[in-house]
Amino acid sequence: MPKNVLVESPRVRGPRAAWLLGPALVAGVAYLDPGNVASNMTAGARYGYLLVWVVVLGNVMAWLIQYLSAKLGIVTGRSLPELLGARLRSHTARRAYWLQAELVAMATDVAEIIGGAVALWLLFGVPLVWGGLITGAVSIVLLLVQSRGGARPFEFVIIGLMAIIVLGFTYGVFVGPPEAAGVVEGLLPRFDGADSVLLAASILGATIMPHAIYAHSSLARDRFRPVDGRTRTDAAAADAAIDTRRVLRATRWDVTIALAIAGTVNLCILLLAAANLDGVPGTDSLEGAYAALQSGIGPVVATLFAIGLFASGLASSAVGAYAGAEIMQGLLRVRIPLLVRRLVTLLPALVILAVGVDPTFALILSQVVLSFGIPFALIPLVALTAKADLLGGYRNRAWTTAAGILASVFLVALNGLLLWLTLFGG
Repeated sequence: MPKNVLVESPRVRGPRAAWLLGPALVAGVAYLDPGNVASNMTAGARYGYLLVWVVVLGNVMAWLIQYLSAKLGIVTGRSLPELLGARLRSHTARRAYWLQAELVAMATDVAEIIGGAVALWLLFGVPLVWGGLITGAVSIVLLLVQSRGGARPFEFVIIGLMAIIVLGFTYGVFVGPPEAAGVVEGLLPRFDGADSVLLAASILGATIMPHAIYAHSSLARDRFRPVDGRTRTDAAAADAAIDTRRVLRATRWDVTIALAIAGTVNLCILLLAAANLDGVPGTDSLEGAYAALQSGIGPVVATLFAIGLFASGLASSAVGAYAGAEIMQGLLRVRIPLLVRRLVTLLPALVILAVGVDPTFALILSQVVLSFGIPFALIPLVALTAKADLLGGYRNRAWTTAAGILASVFLVALNGLLLWLTLFGG
């Protein structure tokens, strides 16, 4: 029998296959954060079905990107920040790279904390600053589950919150369904002025999130460790290691399920706004959309929307803080106490809430910041996963690398167009 061939017993074949799923569902929560809600709701309310194609395209690109991130962590046993930290020889280069990644992580936190605060205000009338503090405090509890309970309990909690998010954001589409002709027309790529480009970049920044790229490689690393050409799982530590190819096959299913859920929810948010809020004054904000949903298609839809928004803020805040800690550890080889880091990244969101900046506007701008951070995570990811000396036989095929390059070029070009239109007008 060949040395590296594993013959699995029938006893573990079924349960273990299901046990391999999970990391992508946690990373996928990043695609359902309050920034997504604000961007997609605003796009539907302002432009109807115009930007449906952006949501669909972003989700397709996200599948490839998240799979490559997971593959990197599974095969190498190291996260993307760790590999970049090892390859950037200059201290200055590492600090500069960390700074932009940290700014992206903080922009993520702004979106998540503000979203949770707005949800608590809509549901219970909690002042925004106190709502931000409550959201941050609960996210600390979720992070403690991850740090003390391990990867699997953290996954169960996040997946439970994802179920609430799905219910909260999809129910309204069945009550106020969109027009089929409008949805089909929205699949045709086009823009309508500089503001639509801004929203497109915001949607992509919320869909293909840099911190999700960093986090997925870390989540896969934590769950799977390479051992002599195979992969060991925390659930099967006492058994023989699982063949890495089988883990990668399961990961493709994991990413497909996670992105199918995230893509469907994001599309439902845009379609809900396009079908029910298009042209209604004041509905390009979360507060206005909530009020319009409540008066237009009923309080149940509006309440579920706010509950989904709160669950979104909690889950994505915990995943974002996890990603930020991994970025710092991998690039600077520094790990600060969880509570300290949570408080530091919480401050910008609380300041924005305290000074009275419009929450929805702050959410959309935070997603634009994320969009500009995508190339710094995506280009190194595509380059590293194409290296034979790093991944061996698991390196990208030529078409995979080409698809990754095309996605990178498209995102950089969109950001350049956004900057040009913003500075010089339509």
